Amino acid sequence: MKDSQKPQPLGGYDPTFFRELVEIEERHFWFRSRNRLIRELARKICSRFVPGALVLEVGCGTGNVLRVLCEAYSKGSVVGMELWLDGLRMARGRSRALLVQGDVRTDPFGRRFDLIGMFDVLEHISEETETLLALRDLLSPEGRLMLTVPAHQSLWSYFDEAAFHCRRYAPDELRRKLIDAGFEVEFLSQFMASLFPVIWLVRKARGLARQNQEKTSAKQLADKEFQIVPILNSLLAMILNLEVRWLSAGRRLPIGTSIIAVARRLPASKGAP
Repeated sequence: MKDSQKPQPLGGYDPTFFRELVEIEERHFWFRSRNRLIRELARKICSRFVPGALVLEVGCGTGNVLRVLCEAYSKGSVVGMELWLDGLRMARGRSRALLVQGDVRTDPFGRRFDLIGMFDVLEHISEETETLLALRDLLSPEGRLMLTVPAHQSLWSYFDEAAFHCRRYAPDELRRKLIDAGFEVEFLSQFMASLFPVIWLVRKARGLARQNQEKTSAKQLADKEFQIVPILNSLLAMILNLEVRWLSAGRRLPIGTSIIAVARRLPASKGAP
């Protein structure tokens, strides 16, 4: 489907999804594999920090990744920020992180952070450039941004509609946008490579079937991807764990359904205004 023909979502997020997510995040192979990768990369970044450094997750949702960031860095403070109170209620008690309700573009903090994480959040935000600039301004000098986003517009489907995505990213596109916002990209790779052919086929097939079944909503189709089939779930977790080891060693993958990036803040004179 061409971009001009693609249904345009409004962006944003449906906070009723939080209750569904909290029930599957700890078991579903996708969330478990993403968390392993985030943990390994965050540990490497945080190993350079002096005690007392500050870590922030923007769009922390139910607190699933906050626990990982707390494990990766135990010598300082970890803060979770979320726009929706529904998510913060569920995040409470899942980690030692401090929790704040707010929008990153309004900068409610009086301190800068040494590491900011934003995991599968940027694609929900229509004000993409303003958000990246706000993240840069919240970082300490030489601070790092780590983020994940969904990859490839060719994978656009009912899933993105149901999730209220605004866009999916090509690797070069994400790199360019980070550079334009005043970052130096230190690491960028696709991941979930082993899922790419399956996801492409399943979403295309279900999308075509949906055209003949008007009563089937995007949300109903998306929910099927979160169903946990024990044997398959364990097998995919094992396969993706090999990707985590590969990427944690600083190597890259040429294909995937997601992208992960680590970028360093540059002084304003060297980057964006």
